Formats: sequence, structure tokens, C-alpha cells
Amino acid sequence: MTSRTITTSYAALDTQDGAGVRLRRVLGQRPDQRLDPFLMMDHFASDEAADYLAGFPDHPHRGFETITYMLDGHMLHRDHMGNEGHLRPGDLQWMTAGRGVIHSEMPQQEAGRMQGFQIWLNLPAALKMQPARYQDIAAAELPRIVLPGGGELVLLAGNLTLADQRWQGPIQSPHTRPLIADIRLAAGERLTLPLAKELSALLYSFEGEIRVGEQLLPQKQSALLGAGDTLALTAGPEGGRLLLLAGHPLNEPVVQYGPFVMNTQAEIEQAIMDYRTGKLV
Repeated sequence: MTSRTITTSYAALDTQDGAGVRLRRVLGQRPDQRLDPFLMMDHFASDEAADYLAGFPDHPHRGFETITYMLDGHMLHRDHMGNEGHLRPGDLQWMTAGRGVIHSEMPQQEAGRMQGFQIWLNLPAALKMQPARYQDIAAAELPRIVLPGGGELVLLAGNLTLADQRWQGPIQSPHTRPLIADIRLAAGERLTLPLAKELSALLYSFEGEIRVGEQLLPQKQSALLGAGDTLALTAGPEGGRLLLLAGHPLNEPVVQYGPFVMNTQAEIEQAIMDYRTGKLV
């Protein structure tokens, strides 16, 4: 077995999105900074209401999936299909935009901490125009694996075998095989995970410090991982927490224009026209 190492690391980019929500762009800062099949990941985290109150009013998507994971706070999702979902701490949302969805994500609090992640997961060309669908997954439905050293692993997507037990996350996609996990390690705790060699992988540290093998991954840093079939993590003296993203590359062309992600420029132009003429959904 070969343990993965960090090939590239960089700081998350402070930016704004939606109607002015302050967040950190962990992945997708530039068109060339993606990790096939993942297009983007944002981390929103603030105790200041002014940073998040404007929310994300009605906006369109086409051609990919979104995964939203709430850690703190309360967000309301609404879309053109009549779906309405309240995301509270620990809840997960999986939305396939497919041929088109128009939705909003708005804070349901006027004070306190708001924290979570949104991940954009690409769809293969053959599935980009499928009908949109939406699923809310309550915190209680997520597999929570208590680790021997006192930490915890919450499995959001994919399958994982740990200590001879197989765990299955609620998000499953045979095309991109996403593996997404929220991993919290106690002070000095060590953890070795299997990680299929054909999957591309990224780590984002958002609490404390964790070492990947012998390499330090400081807080608010992203790390792209090299080849291997295992992942060895060690927490710092105050513990650490990170998000693991891994998936099977699609190896298809990606053409993006804001909220539309297709394979050709012509498809992007059609998406824009469909949205302008009310035919996106």
C-alpha cells in the first residue's frame, strides 16, 4: 500500500457570492483550479450577521450537482419545483440541477454563527440534461463513525470500510463515485483510511492542524493529494478537523459560465438563451 502525500497546497480565497455573502473559496478559485469531478467548494463561516444575511436569492443552475453541508445556523432552500427545505446544524442537501433549476438559499436567523460548505460536483455529458431533483438528508441519517482515539468521521457521500466494517453515505453516484467525509481528530490522534488509487482527492483543514503523513496542513489550507491507496492523518496538539473530497475523474471538457457548467460553448449559449426565455427548467 502507498500512502498519499500533498502535491500542492494553498490558502482558501476570501471572496463574496450570492447577494454579498462573505465566504472562503476552497476550490474553483480559477477555471484551472478544479479537481475533476469537483468544480468548486465554498466554506462560509461567520459570527457576524452582516456577512451572511443577504443570502443567495433566486438564481439558476444547469449541468451539475450541489451538495450543501451545514455545521452551524439555519438556512432555507426553495426552488421552482416546489421543494422547501430547512437546513440546520449537521443537515445535508443534495441537489441535481440537471437541465435546470432555479432556487434560493436564505438565512433564517438574524444573529449567531452561520457555517457550512457548498460543493459543486460535475455531471457526465450524458446526464447533464436530466430532470432536476432534490433531497434533504437530516443530520441523524448520516453515518457517524466513532474513532478509537476519540475523534469522529461523518460520512456524507460514498462508501468506506473502516475497522472491518463497511459504511455507506447517503449520497451515491456511480459515475463520479464521490467520497466526502467530515473528519474530526482529537489531540495527537492518528487515522489511516483506504482511498482508492483511481480517485482524485483534496483535503481542506478548517479547525486546528493535521499532518498528512509527515506534511503539515495548517488551518484554512487546501491540499491536493498525489497517487496512493491510503491516507494517513495525525492531529496536532489541539486536535484538528478537515473535509475530505475524493471522486472519479470524468475526463470530459468543462465549459463554465457562472452557474452553468456544460461541455461546449454552444451548450452554454443555449443555457443562457433558455434562461432568458424561461425554458431553462
